[in-house]
Amino acid sequence: MCGIIGMVGKSPVNQAIYDGLTVLQHRGQDAAGIMTCDNGRLHLRKDNGLVRDVFENRHMYKLRGNMGIGHVRYPTAGCSSSAEAQPFYVNSPFGIALAHNGNLTNAEALKEEVFRDDLRHINTTSDSEILLNVFAHELQRQGKLRILPDDIFDAVARVHQRVKGGYAAVAMIIGYGIVAFRDPYAIRPLFIGKRTTCDGDEYVVASESVAVDALGFDRLRDVMPGEAVFIGEDGSFHARQCCDAPVTSPCIFEYVYFARPDSIIDGISVYKARLRMGEKLAHKIKRVFPDHDIDVVIPIPDTSRTSALQLSYELGVLYREGFIKNRYIGRTFIMPGQKQRKKSVRQKLNAISLEFKGKNVLLVDDSIVRGTTSKEIIQMARDAGANKVYFASAAPPVRFPNVYGIDMPTSAELIGYGRDERQIADAIGADWLVYQDLDDLIDAVLHKKNKAVTRFEASVFDGKYITGDVTPEYLAGLERARCEAAKEQREREESAIIEMHNNA
Repeated sequence: MCGIIGMVGKSPVNQAIYDGLTVLQHRGQDAAGIMTCDNGRLHLRKDNGLVRDVFENRHMYKLRGNMGIGHVRYPTAGCSSSAEAQPFYVNSPFGIALAHNGNLTNAEALKEEVFRDDLRHINTTSDSEILLNVFAHELQRQGKLRILPDDIFDAVARVHQRVKGGYAAVAMIIGYGIVAFRDPYAIRPLFIGKRTTCDGDEYVVASESVAVDALGFDRLRDVMPGEAVFIGEDGSFHARQCCDAPVTSPCIFEYVYFARPDSIIDGISVYKARLRMGEKLAHKIKRVFPDHDIDVVIPIPDTSRTSALQLSYELGVLYREGFIKNRYIGRTFIMPGQKQRKKSVRQKLNAISLEFKGKNVLLVDDSIVRGTTSKEIIQMARDAGANKVYFASAAPPVRFPNVYGIDMPTSAELIGYGRDERQIADAIGADWLVYQDLDDLIDAVLHKKNKAVTRFEASVFDGKYITGDVTPEYLAGLERARCEAAKEQREREESAIIEMHNNA
């Protein structure tokens, strides 16, 4: 999962893009980058690390220009080296830079196509560089010295025909402006904001509406599935549908975990969706455990707080904050190795013993992926003196890998794969475990008032991949690439290369 932002302003945009990336930091902590354009010259700073660590004053001074794009990354494809940090750039045609959130399911075939047919070289293992080169080629093949918005939209339409998977992208074209587009299913989010100044209109496009809010822009709307928007250097705004049969099918895991609660995605409030998740889950507990002996409901910070609070209200059970979070430790879901994830749990959370001692505790989390964190936290609750430890997940069991931009592990690494609820409860050490039903989750997020969303991308729960091109062979290849052993081997190789250079 990554965060992207693009902006065309009437004054330097470097600070605004930096601020926007800090708001989107939850979407990726591996690397960050900003590229700006000033009078036909590009200025770039990108590196591994958090936004606050990658950009110093000396870097910001060099990021001149009224137009730019930015990116925060965690690796779903490729490796963790700084060479994979975005934005990426190609010099032909015109000079184009691109930042991308998502994952291309036909990346390997495209990479061969780009080399054999488009005569372009891919220098990294990132599918984002492939997407950039496909877009650049489709723009170049029109053979025009000067292009119009319709030429850009024609190129995006060809991208949609060639590219499969989930993707949201912002691309900056030197001398023209910024184009933003979203895959035909709108799996990954992308939102537009507008601000009118005394000098004219300014526009921003970002992964989440919260970045638009934080920068003081008015919310305009989501980029529609298959749509492209073009913002000219002069502040002009153009939009066109570039796909024949778009279907709004956002990733439901955005609402469960990834997005900030103060974001609105495809007209749906993430906060309200999580409240309804808690309500639905409470109703299920009343059905399956009517004579429960729960003394207190405690959330696992931070994303489960909203659901846990509503759940406790519906159950009529006391809500308490039982864990204090060290905010200087990253999200364990995004950490690159299993050992590092496990080690970080007790560094990240500390239990308040008086909220646990002698009580039957219901811990509430947004989801259970590997189960490593859940197991550690349950043991922490027992160590703090809990009598019984029950566990509730606001999402259904995660049983299948994600192929559209979330670095969920192989099926074998998922705690929900091949186990029923009792077996999962035993594996994580809970006295009792309850999961949200998928129908209830969909109903909680969709809500009756929303007419734009017709379905969700929920493959991690039901194994149904909506792009229709995900085969067992593809998943087997993905499993080989994503297994922890492969990641650890890549990390060892990168460390060896760095050490070799340091010793040279």
